[in-house]
Amino acid sequence: MEQTVLATTPALPVPFADPAPEIAALAEAWRRANGPVMSLANRLGGDLEKAQGALPVALRNRIDRITASALETAMSAAAVGDRAPRLGRRGPMAAVLVSGAAGGAGGLATAIAELPVTVTVLLHAIRSEARAAGYDPDDPAIRAECLKAFAAGSPLAADDGVNTSFLSARLTLTGPALQKVIATVAPRLGISLGQKLAAQSVPVLGALAGAALNAAYLNYYREIARIRFALLRLSEAHGAAPVLAAFGQAAARPAVARA
Repeated sequence: MEQTVLATTPALPVPFADPAPEIAALAEAWRRANGPVMSLANRLGGDLEKAQGALPVALRNRIDRITASALETAMSAAAVGDRAPRLGRRGPMAAVLVSGAAGGAGGLATAIAELPVTVTVLLHAIRSEARAAGYDPDDPAIRAECLKAFAAGSPLAADDGVNTSFLSARLTLTGPALQKVIATVAPRLGISLGQKLAAQSVPVLGALAGAALNAAYLNYYREIARIRFALLRLSEAHGAAPVLAAFGQAAARPAVARA
């Protein structure tokens, strides 16, 4: 009789695991994301934000237009690339190294021509992180999330806090609404790519800067995407507000005590 009772007793639901340790690990990864890229930028010759500011206004506007167009094209191109043979994590890295070196070798003209290639490879890597987290990158909502990973700011911009646009709610978007996301993301990514373009335009360093910075950008945005989709998964299990609040608190840099 005792065995029968035990066999028919419904199993108690397993409680959700405490998300705090994972959130803390994601926050630490966020804090580290800029580090290697900033070190690389310093080795390549200094303040790229000032270098980008020296670019003509017409050229900066052209970069914004190219970026918006590249994002639209990359959405389709990255999806096609998903159906190609998988080359692992090294495939995108090889692609950005080659394209960055080629773009930087010919000066400003080839650096501009290389931008759409870089955007496509970066978006493909972001989509791969979405898939690794269990999401369909062709789902309209996840397509929007992939694009919004670019709104996390430039990997070459020192940031003492957490970019709140990164913590935006998940949206289900189709058609024209997706174009609005591109219109919002493109200027942010354009600033980032303008900094890269400025570095590629530096005499002698062009090809080296193009390859090295492309590699750094790939590592940065791939890590940002990994964090973003992990937070999205945690938000679905525990609620967006508490998860994002906990992440924001954990990722905020502690104030430096002064004597």
